[in-house]
Amino acid sequence: MKSVIRFVLLALVLVIVAMVSALTAMRFAIHGQEVAVPPLVGLTPVEAERAVGGLGLQMSIERQYYSPQIPEGRIMSQLPLPGTKVRHGWLVRVAQSLGKMRVTIPDVTGESEHAAELNIRRRGLDVASMAEVSAPGIPADQVLAQSPTANEAQVSAPKISLLVTVAAEPQAFVMPSFVGQSLGSASRSLQDAGFRLGNVSVALPVSSVAGDTSNLGNPAAPSVLPAQPSPSSVIVSQVPGAGQKVVAGTTVSFDVR
Repeated sequence: MKSVIRFVLLALVLVIVAMVSALTAMRFAIHGQEVAVPPLVGLTPVEAERAVGGLGLQMSIERQYYSPQIPEGRIMSQLPLPGTKVRHGWLVRVAQSLGKMRVTIPDVTGESEHAAELNIRRRGLDVASMAEVSAPGIPADQVLAQSPTANEAQVSAPKISLLVTVAAEPQAFVMPSFVGQSLGSASRSLQDAGFRLGNVSVALPVSSVAGDTSNLGNPAAPSVLPAQPSPSSVIVSQVPGAGQKVVAGTTVSFDVR
């Protein structure tokens, strides 16, 4: 019985030792693939590629900035930072120096969007972003502001952001109901609100709409013409209808009686 217990205990010890050995080997395998990111700032792209390539890493130049300290063409910043432990194949992102700024930021305010872009690109600069704004009293397609401003010295990137004006959206209204009002009163209200009066038609009498047959047997009976619209005519329907969204200058038509 004691020999059986001894055998079981020995087997358990062997299993535990095997598990610890496996975990240790796995840990060494994982950490054995890690390398420290080398310092790249100040190197040329070729030198930096060689430095990271020798460690099984990759490099990508993702930004370019002006720098009064770092010579043109050399690496000015990196991510991850030097000394960071990463796995093999990790991508190191770097920014390259453009050297000291040698161009003057032009003043493109007041120019059209197209003219401003040409002016900027002709100087070796790029348009970073473009925002639009509606500015009452200022024509559309005009540069209202820029960043950096003209002749600014503290510029980090060779890009200019523009704020360009666009045509103002027409003011929207909810069409009121004019039914039951006189044509003259409704016309004045439309004019004051910036709308236009469209077609005004006299609605047919109910008997005409229903098919009045009183004169069928008397062809000589004179036809009764509808009265012409007048300021006192009462509105019975309108287009656009009440509650619809309209903009200033919309034409409104009425049926009156």
